[in-house]
Amino acid sequence: MASDRTTWEYETLRPHRGSTKKEAVDPKDELNELGAEGWELVDTVEYVGGGTKYLLFKRPAADGDG
Repeated sequence: MASDRTTWEYETLRPHRGSTKKEAVDPKDELNELGAEGWELVDTVEYVGGGTKYLLFKRPAADGDG
């Protein structure tokens, strides 16, 4: 039985911190680059206490079969 499931590849982006290490620097340029490459933001990952935050992206895998 053939599978019509889409296989995905994933990418993460860790926004850079400003000089105070409390606020992330606006990652707009990096987000636009990833968007131009076909990446779609699907979730964020935060650690308890507001630690490091990652942005999680996905796009269909290039080879289509994982």
